[in-house]
Amino acid sequence: MTPEQITLVKESWEKVKPISEQAAELFYGRLFELNPDLQSLFSGDMEEQGKKLMTTITLAVTSLDRLDTILPALQSLGKKHSAEYEVPDSSYATVGEALIWTLDKGLGEAFTDDVKEAWLLTYATLSEAMLSGTESAA
Repeated sequence: MTPEQITLVKESWEKVKPISEQAAELFYGRLFELNPDLQSLFSGDMEEQGKKLMTTITLAVTSLDRLDTILPALQSLGKKHSAEYEVPDSSYATVGEALIWTLDKGLGEAFTDDVKEAWLLTYATLSEAMLSGTESAA
């Protein structure tokens, strides 16, 4: 990722944070619309789950310029999702699609092609790190 792409992601995420509760609702609604089978992986309070999601994304976004510091945590998170929650590796593409859709809805006109490209690269980088953790769990 270029410094400019990191800046685009960070600046756009700052615009999402004030609407994080609605963004989480949009995200999970879209995720379950894309793949209803994933809903069975969530048995707890979805409002609390949404807060965890937003906190995790915030941590990842604020760490983009020092990815090496969070890669072990991402790999561990991927391992946990695979081993404990039985999240299929194939769901990562669906999650990415739901995230990009949510950002588009939440940011509106501010979700430019450059911002979208930066987020696609960000998600690919983060999800690849998580998936590398699932490989070590196998």
